[in-house]
Amino acid sequence: MILWQLFLAFFIPAILGYGGGPASIPLVENEVVGHYHWMSVSEFSNILAFGNALPGPIATKMAGYIGYDVAGIAGSVVAMVATVAPSLILLITLLHLLERFKDSPKVKWLTLLIRPIIVVMLGMMAYNFFATSLQSSGWLPMVLIAAASLILIQRFRVHPAFVIAGTLIIGAAFMG
Repeated sequence: MILWQLFLAFFIPAILGYGGGPASIPLVENEVVGHYHWMSVSEFSNILAFGNALPGPIATKMAGYIGYDVAGIAGSVVAMVATVAPSLILLITLLHLLERFKDSPKVKWLTLLIRPIIVVMLGMMAYNFFATSLQSSGWLPMVLIAAASLILIQRFRVHPAFVIAGTLIIGAAFMG
């Protein structure tokens, strides 16, 4: 019964919290503090502050912590699944519709219109990363890291995830 209550306490705010995790926080508080009385307002605010201090989506962090606090590991899993389930269900439904109508001329036309927009957005993002990197570290480190990354990926076939992790470590150690 407690797992079902945990599911409802996080599923309903996830559905109604238009605007993402921050928009659903008051709804979660209403369920956790007001409806089920699993914790006090003070405890909830401490969890919110701690969750905001960590990287990643706030709603899933809070769901994981509160679920664990209420019902252990099973509670944590149930609360996190309930938090992501509405988005997951909608995504699967939309993908199913897209797959169903993929041969439609309208869908093909929309796909053709979206591709250039995505390319421009990715280009803008890459340019912003480039400009920020150039401003913070200068030409030499940026060129050396880019050249080393290219050689590792192309010549030695190192997986890009390892190259990214290595560049993050280099950046943290030498440029931070």
